[in-house]
Amino acid sequence: MKWGKYMNKTKKKWAVSSAAIVIALSLAACGGGNKKSASSNDSGKAKLSAVYKNPDKANKSANEKSTLKVAEPNDSPFKGVSEPTLADNQEDSNVFEPGGSGTLFKTDDNYKIVDGGLADQKLDRKKNTVTITIRKNAKWSDGQPVVARDVEYPYEIIGGPKSTSSQYSSDFERIKGMADFHKGKADTISGFTYPDGEDGKKVVIQYNSLSPSMKFSGNSFVWSTAAPYHYYKGIPIDKLAASDQVRKKPIFVGPYKLDKLVDGESTSWSPNKYYWGKAPKIKHVTINVVSSNSIDKAIQTKKYDFTTPAGVMRGQSYKNLKKLKNYQMVGLPALSYNYFGFNVGEYDTELQKNVMDKNSKMANKSLRQAMMYAIDEDAINKKFGNGIKWRAKTLIPPVFDKYADTSAKGFPYDRKKANKLLDDAGYKKKGKWRTQPNGKPLVIHFGAMQGSATSHATYEDYLQRWHKVGLNVKMAGGKEMEMNSFYDTIQKPKQNKVDIYSAAWSTSSEPTPTQLYGEDAPFNMGHFVSKKNTQLMNDMNSEKAWNDSYRKDKFKEWQEYMNDQAAYVASDNSYQWGPVNKRVKGYDVSPSHTIDFWKDLSLTSAKLK
Repeated sequence: MKWGKYMNKTKKKWAVSSAAIVIALSLAACGGGNKKSASSNDSGKAKLSAVYKNPDKANKSANEKSTLKVAEPNDSPFKGVSEPTLADNQEDSNVFEPGGSGTLFKTDDNYKIVDGGLADQKLDRKKNTVTITIRKNAKWSDGQPVVARDVEYPYEIIGGPKSTSSQYSSDFERIKGMADFHKGKADTISGFTYPDGEDGKKVVIQYNSLSPSMKFSGNSFVWSTAAPYHYYKGIPIDKLAASDQVRKKPIFVGPYKLDKLVDGESTSWSPNKYYWGKAPKIKHVTINVVSSNSIDKAIQTKKYDFTTPAGVMRGQSYKNLKKLKNYQMVGLPALSYNYFGFNVGEYDTELQKNVMDKNSKMANKSLRQAMMYAIDEDAINKKFGNGIKWRAKTLIPPVFDKYADTSAKGFPYDRKKANKLLDDAGYKKKGKWRTQPNGKPLVIHFGAMQGSATSHATYEDYLQRWHKVGLNVKMAGGKEMEMNSFYDTIQKPKQNKVDIYSAAWSTSSEPTPTQLYGEDAPFNMGHFVSKKNTQLMNDMNSEKAWNDSYRKDKFKEWQEYMNDQAAYVASDNSYQWGPVNKRVKGYDVSPSHTIDFWKDLSLTSAKLK
């Protein structure tokens, strides 16, 4: 998603839930009986701004005595993992955002790192070093200074041989000594040095080579958050995610400190007196989880000032809320995307890498392609998107206009093509259903998360369309799954309960896909691996990739290859948007403003308008 600090540090799983509609829905008529769908275009897209310019004056009394009320749209309790290196779900990041999430760098509106954040970065291509210098007045919310070891420690959390983090990929192995540390052959990462000592303000990281992506926040080589080493030391890394320091009493470097945490439900905040920047104007902030079935009414009845900037707000909610006179709809094209993943292998815990199984049920790419051509995302988005969502063409969101392949067609609805792919691949019909090429029955289990009536109708439409081409597809477990249970299932190193699943990525602000689809990436939950995939991703950040034309070509080649393989297929892109009550002033989610978002908010009245 294009929300600066909310998205610029990591890749995260995102709940696929939709805003509720009260009536029963059916998608069967969306695409009618057509063999093909009309292609999607930009003509019906909503017009949104990243900034709400409130002309009213801030009210000092309201800032000091009133509470800023924020809703986190989510159909499951948040897990409560406050440490960015360990948080898998975007919902955890959302509810802890006022604390700043340890974000190191300030960026411009293109996500390029600039001076002025918690720390500054300097690249030296001749020496292959990255130097990170922390500002002198940076402190944690317990009053302890942010030091060099705090910049290094996230790499230990991510790369430790017993780490529970999902963020590791081979890109980190460009750091001198990281591979040995990750394999348990070394106790420290030798590529880190501290010119002023571990308690100083400067870190130098030695790389084998630098990448052009390092100029941008969210890249897969330089981690962009700090972790409080003094607070975490002594806790085994494999126990850190469950510790009180992460779950019960976390500390932060941002403008607010955590006052209260109600497990899975809410967080409450007040100004952090040790914050290095200008003090925040609003003295009390609460963030509460609100289900997708309740969020529209909660906004309509003025219970919340806005939804979390990276929260899930869907097209039906936009339709229901856009005409409210006391709210402004604000948003940007999202870096997130919904996608389908196919289970084609397993994660080898000893080798710490994904391994494809050529005999797996979904190993045949013609089957995967056919399932994608058999569904009609254009019809779904025409009915429910309301200008907020549209069919995706590749795994690179179009907001990365330099690298996204605008010529790609993706998988428009084409039932005739789906049937031919299946016929040619040997999936013959035997009665109502097709069999495997070896003649054995074929039953495909589809995994999806619980959501609203809209998402339920969407999943039903998928099933109906797959049935129409003779594929016996059933909901895994017989029904939609609770979000945390869903991810617990598909993240197992090896599982056979789900063959194809619908999920979403909240991606970083630099498009390199290694952390999602790399051979050793834990987030590669479908376990797709090939030499060409690995080579193309490596090429994106090779020495040749400093030539931007070469880099663009490699991104395009990778997108074409992944569409051909269809092991992962992006289903739709969207706006990241939300309603903002008109008593809120200073609301600006431009990438260049992300580090200042929470501190610059103020209120113009004691009560919501």
